[in-house]
Amino acid sequence: MAKVAQARRAGKYFLLIDNLLVVLGFFVVFPLISIRFIDQLGWVALAVGFALGIRQFVQQGLGIFGGALADRFGAKPLIISGMLLRALGFAVMAMATQPWILILSCILSALGGTLFDPPRTALVIKLVRPRDRGRFYSLLMMQDSAGAVVGALLGSWLIEFDFHWVCWSGAILFIFAALFNYVYLPHYRISTSVRAPITAGMKKVLQDKSFVRYVLILTGYYILSVQVMLMLPLVVNEVAQSVKAVKYMYMIEAVLSLSLLYPIARWSEKHFSLAQRLMFGLFLMSISMLPIGFASTLTQLFSIIFCFYLGSIIAEPARETLSASLAHPRARGSYMGFSRLGLAIGGAIGYTGGGWLYDYGHAYHVP
Repeated sequence: MAKVAQARRAGKYFLLIDNLLVVLGFFVVFPLISIRFIDQLGWVALAVGFALGIRQFVQQGLGIFGGALADRFGAKPLIISGMLLRALGFAVMAMATQPWILILSCILSALGGTLFDPPRTALVIKLVRPRDRGRFYSLLMMQDSAGAVVGALLGSWLIEFDFHWVCWSGAILFIFAALFNYVYLPHYRISTSVRAPITAGMKKVLQDKSFVRYVLILTGYYILSVQVMLMLPLVVNEVAQSVKAVKYMYMIEAVLSLSLLYPIARWSEKHFSLAQRLMFGLFLMSISMLPIGFASTLTQLFSIIFCFYLGSIIAEPARETLSASLAHPRARGSYMGFSRLGLAIGGAIGYTGGGWLYDYGHAYHVP
């Protein structure tokens, strides 16, 4: 038992370091894509939103296949190859001079995420006891927020020199993450099934009707959450007339997460169900989105974004914990892969629809 506890403890430290590298690599690049191609190069927002939507749809829509492969072959080979593929996607993005190159880079990045994201999520379920998952997800979210700020700071500094440096920095971070997994990640099996066919886990998920309904319902949640990557940086840049102001948006999230996320999670798990916490957080995010188009000062805009992030830190740990609690132990990878389908659909709608509405608003002077 002592060895099991020691292995779980070491596994948690590994997950935290691995997550930090992935978050830094992602946030160096993605928050600045809309600013680079829409604001600096003058591309229509619909084209950029479509590229980001394709990335979201491919990565999350194919997640069940990545999860099924991880159930069959284990986590390590999928994670390493996926991280290297994302690094390649960022390298291609550095050379994006036309929309089709940006779309190609987003697809490569998405395929990488399809391979590494479901097994990484399933490792959390494997290595963290059910009673500790809610708190561990809160720690991961706190780390995500801090990493987002550092990544956005680095990216906003590098873009002043050239966007190429932004993309190459993200690629290097993912290569380093792949090497870290190659050296330190044991050959874990993430499912209790023994060498079951790839389709076995997929069938088990699709037969779980309540889980399928839950995942599809989350589409609306993700339509809102992806605007952090598309609309919010654009609006902040417009109001502030400076790309440097984007980093303050992520600082708000970091301050909220580091000061309130864990206490709120500890308190709310004693008084409210996971579903209640998810619904209230989603409600707060929804009403915060309504006045963003009418904000004319940074003070107004950051106050609204504060409320949006507050809803997010209430909803997100509950959503992750609820998804993990519903996953069948014989097909954890497949369940975690399929759980991203709501993000695939919601992300595609949120990015493409958001980009189209942004162009429409500018053309007809509508907030």
